[in-house]
Amino acid sequence: MKPLLRELLTVLLTTGVVLLSQDRLFPWSLWTAVAAAVCLPIRLRWPWLASLLCIPAVAGGLGWAPALVAQYRLGRTEKSIPFQLFWAALLTFAALLPSVLTEVIPLGTLLLATAFAFGLAAAPTALGALVTTRKDLTQSLYETRRAQAAELEAKETSARAAERARIAREIHDSVGHHATLIAVESAALAATAPDPSTREVALRLRSLAKESLSEMRAALGLLNTGTTYPSVQELVDRARVAGVSVTLSETGDAAVSPAVSRALFRVVQEALTNVTKHAPGAVVTVSVDRSSPVRVSVVNGPGVSPPSDERGGSGLHGLSERVRLAGGTLTTAYRPDGGFSVSAVLPGADVGGASLDDG
Repeated sequence: MKPLLRELLTVLLTTGVVLLSQDRLFPWSLWTAVAAAVCLPIRLRWPWLASLLCIPAVAGGLGWAPALVAQYRLGRTEKSIPFQLFWAALLTFAALLPSVLTEVIPLGTLLLATAFAFGLAAAPTALGALVTTRKDLTQSLYETRRAQAAELEAKETSARAAERARIAREIHDSVGHHATLIAVESAALAATAPDPSTREVALRLRSLAKESLSEMRAALGLLNTGTTYPSVQELVDRARVAGVSVTLSETGDAAVSPAVSRALFRVVQEALTNVTKHAPGAVVTVSVDRSSPVRVSVVNGPGVSPPSDERGGSGLHGLSERVRLAGGTLTTAYRPDGGFSVSAVLPGADVGGASLDDG
């Protein structure tokens, strides 16, 4: 609607200027000027045609108003300077031709009139070309700034990736060294200890050290293959061996994505670890419902012995982020009996979402 209204106003204003003009040198001056004004919308598709239609009107002395509008459009759309000069010269010739043919004009006056007419015809053309050039330069500047921003972002991303790789190598070298020593010394203890229970504990420590090292390498991207996680039942069995009273309930058999499987494993693992740290001797209930959605809950009662002096870390915060990236939600709460509950709701099908590598 706005373009139509704009064109209507353009036609009405230029026609009004033509009708208000008093100098009608020829019988055809008025109707050619009105025709040029009415045909101005043609300039949107064919600017040169609109300028061509203005030539008789300019020759009649009343067509400068529509000619200025047509020439401005020509300057906006036409990139060739010789072509722009040609139309400005053609309008100048049309404006001077009737006077040259009907009157005797001194050379000085003719040159002055020629310069004035050419300036009148060329000014809107130059203005249109200037507006177009400014628009092109603004767009070019915008594209340049966007390219620079993209390049800067790429450099920052590369720098962050390099820093992550450096930190990963540091973690692998330091933690991996100690985990390897634990595994080696546990194996040596298992081979030399005379007590069967001691050998069993040493072998279990060796197995846990090797599994921790494998998971750390996978989390840091140092292995090409994925990590195989123990089942929830295995986690519960390990906790029982460590002295935790755990009851497990598993239902449902819906297929889940690797991200959901990892998140479910970590929920149970983190909750059981927190029980051993902060509620020693507590009775724990683990419930896993592999329907859609998947629901997992770890509830423990109050501890029967003083908690460990070890201060709590950021495990639950990291666990909440892991569950969120898997497409689920994590809820933690203190219970009225002094216990604690950790529960998560996870999607039951592969949602194809982002996942967080283990670490």
